Amino acid sequence: MKRIGILGGTFDPPHLGHLIMAEQALEGMELDEVWFLPSYIPPHKEDAAGSSVDRLAMVKKAVETNEHFKVCDIEHTRKGTSYTVDTMKVLNEEYPDHQFYFIIGGDMVEHLPKWNRIDELVQLVEFIGVKRPGYDWEPRRFVHPVEVPQIDISSSEIRERVSRGESVRYLVPDSVYHYVKEHQLYEHNS
Repeated sequence: MKRIGILGGTFDPPHLGHLIMAEQALEGMELDEVWFLPSYIPPHKEDAAGSSVDRLAMVKKAVETNEHFKVCDIEHTRKGTSYTVDTMKVLNEEYPDHQFYFIIGGDMVEHLPKWNRIDELVQLVEFIGVKRPGYDWEPRRFVHPVEVPQIDISSSEIRERVSRGESVRYLVPDSVYHYVKEHQLYEHNS
């Protein structure tokens, strides 16, 4: 049985923090692969600054150099608002020989009880909670903690820096940096 980590998100844009999180979960939980799952329409956020096409393209570029990282475009194929429970149902049906682990930041662990159809979701997937400073959480039976080197990067900070004309080099993979520049993403996000 393959052990697959799922790292979902808006990835607007994907940054080095996402890649570090995925790598540490891969190693810490002895996963075979981590699948990056860019949301089509995230249910918990305002409209994404980048289009779904751009966000998917940037994720593909971000993971292309790691043989254990893949992109899962199921939410883009399905369209509509992306709820984790619906996505995990489909993945479990399509890949019955895989065990899935959904990777979340430590800041999200306390919010899990409020996730859409959480009782159903915990029957489909276990969670990997990535420890983050300032977010101590009570252990939950379905959340495996993983320690990750602390790197304070956020997609919103990157978008703000680009809109102010500041460099984001070394905050995102080079391939994503060049994509953002080439497509002039986030330049007018003020």
